Amino acid sequence: MSEKKEPGVWDGFKAFLTRGNVVDLAVAVVIGAAFTNIVNSVVKGVINPLVGAIGTKNLDSYSSCLKGPCEKAADGTVSTGVMILWGSVLGAALSFVITAAVVYFLMVLPMAKYLARVEARRKAKEGAQEVIEVSELEVLKEIRDALVAQRGSGHDER
Repeated sequence: MSEKKEPGVWDGFKAFLTRGNVVDLAVAVVIGAAFTNIVNSVVKGVINPLVGAIGTKNLDSYSSCLKGPCEKAADGTVSTGVMILWGSVLGAALSFVITAAVVYFLMVLPMAKYLARVEARRKAKEGAQEVIEVSELEVLKEIRDALVAQRGSGHDER
């Protein structure tokens, strides 16, 4: 009797690495990291100065004293009291919304429009091919009907 050898850890690891989705995921991570630099540059270089022209660029200084007296040390940490730093939360939320908007309007929306155009062209091409196939089928049916009619009329002449 021959015993079946279970695949080793190394074989499983090789199978894991050669699966297509691992490579796709690695490419996505690398492209995502590179794209992060572009998004951050747009946000820091264009969007933040525009927001800063309207209001303030740094919301970290906004806070409320929950239990006083509240005092901040020279390095910005709270030395006494309980302070809620709602400005930093608001700044992070705004940064997220701005970054999401940049990603959506500069990448997602144009890519979706491009893919929709490609799909429309593909469907139009398929439709044209289908019309050609239907017309060929109609011609073949007409030929068949003509042959049947000829055979039938030739059969009647005998």
